[in-house]
Amino acid sequence: MAISSGNGGGGGAPMSDINVTPLVDVMLVLLIIFMVTAPLVHAGIKVDLPNAEAPQMPVAESHLQITVGHEDEHNPNSPIAVWLGQDRVAIPQLAERLRANAIVQREHEAYISADQNVPYGMVVQVMAIMRANGVEKLGIITDPVASQ
Repeated sequence: MAISSGNGGGGGAPMSDINVTPLVDVMLVLLIIFMVTAPLVHAGIKVDLPNAEAPQMPVAESHLQITVGHEDEHNPNSPIAVWLGQDRVAIPQLAERLRANAIVQREHEAYISADQNVPYGMVVQVMAIMRANGVEKLGIITDPVASQ
């Protein structure tokens, strides 16, 4: 009698391959969850943006955002404050901080969002500082007008 030692089918050896199908399914579900929730997460300084009939501009995380608002967001009589990203900056230091900012030097682009109760002259002053210190493309962030 001859004994066969080939891989001819059905033997009793356990399978040693990993089934990756459930892993791929879980990863796709997590990817979809992160893609849906990422635009909803927007941590930043709260300002009351003016409304405008314009398409909403997507602000990429890689771009610099400068916010002009009141120091106390609940008190429109509080002093005006400027934030470079998440850092509060005094207006005299804004030019220096923009010249030293790697994003501005690489992209030459920034976005400004200003509270609608901030005097127009203050917003123009910040925009002039931005333009004089490396920002060639300047986007203005507004709230879209609700369709009726």
